[in-house]
Amino acid sequence: MLGIVAAVLFFIAFLINAAEIGTNDVFSSVNVMLLGLTALALHVAGIGTGWSRRR
Repeated sequence: MLGIVAAVLFFIAFLINAAEIGTNDVFSSVNVMLLGLTALALHVAGIGTGWSRRR
């Protein structure tokens, strides 16, 4: 799930950068890309991959 979130955040960062949209400092393309990298790192670490019960 976090891998899909990362892909969406990377796409949004690409659109902001490619269209040269003027956003405030919070939603700049670099900040959105860093959020995507965080989500990707959590996905690779195994967090958010599924809901399994431990017995």
